[in-house]
Amino acid sequence: MSPAFDEHPVTTEPIPRRKLHQEVLDRLMARIRSGEFAPGAQLPSERELMDAYGVGRPSIREALQQLERAGIIGISHGERARVLLPTAQGIVGQMAESAHYLLSVDPDALNHLKEARILLESGIARLAAQRADAAGLALLRQRLDEHRTAGLDDFLSRDIAFHRQIAVMSGNPVFPAAVEAMLGWLGASYVTLVRAPGAERLTLAEHQRIHDAIAAGDGDAAAQAMTDHLSRANALYRSLAPPAAADDRR
Repeated sequence: MSPAFDEHPVTTEPIPRRKLHQEVLDRLMARIRSGEFAPGAQLPSERELMDAYGVGRPSIREALQQLERAGIIGISHGERARVLLPTAQGIVGQMAESAHYLLSVDPDALNHLKEARILLESGIARLAAQRADAAGLALLRQRLDEHRTAGLDDFLSRDIAFHRQIAVMSGNPVFPAAVEAMLGWLGASYVTLVRAPGAERLTLAEHQRIHDAIAAGDGDAAAQAMTDHLSRANALYRSLAPPAAADDRR
C-alpha cells in the first residue's frame, strides 16, 4: 500500500502572505458579527484602531473602505465610521457593476437573465395574489392606470413601477430590490423591447390580466399570467423590434 501522502499531489506553491488590511478587516467583521458594534454604533477612531491592532493608518483606511463598499459601514467626513443596517436593496445593488460587465462579455447572459426573471416574477406574482391587502391592490390599480396614461418617455418607468408594486405586495423586501436590479441590468435592451412598435398595447393588456388575477386572489392564475407576459413578450418583441435592435440582442 502506498503511503497516505502519496495519494495526493504535492503542491509547491508558496503560501500567500495576508495583507495587513485584510487581517484588520476580518477582525472588525468578527466584532461586528458578535454584536460588539451593533447597527448605528460608531467604530473606534482610526488612531484607536491603529493602536489596538499595531498597524499603520493605510491598513486601517483600506479595511474601512472595503467595509464601506460592502455597505456594512458608513463613513462621513470628520466623523467616526458607523455600522449600518444592511438592506436588501443595498446588497443587490452592489452586484450591479458585475452584472453589467457579465452582460457585456457573455453573449448568453441576457437570455439567462430573462429566464431567471420569468421564474422570479412568476413566483412573486403568486405570493402577491395570496398576500394582497386592500391598500396594496389600490396601489397596483393606480400603477396600472398610470401606466395606461403614460407617454412614450414615461412608459418604461411606469412599467417598472407596476412590476415593483407586485414585488412589494409579496411582503418580502428582497423581491422589490431584485426586480428593480434585474430591470436595471437589462438596461438598454429592455428599453428597446418596451419601445418596439406595438409593444405598449401588448404590455398593457398583459398587465391587466396580471392585475385581475392578483385582485381575484388567484395565485396560480397570477403566476401563469406573469409567465405568459414575460415569455410571450420575449418572442413578440423579436418580431416587433427593428432589425438593428434585434441584432443588438444577439
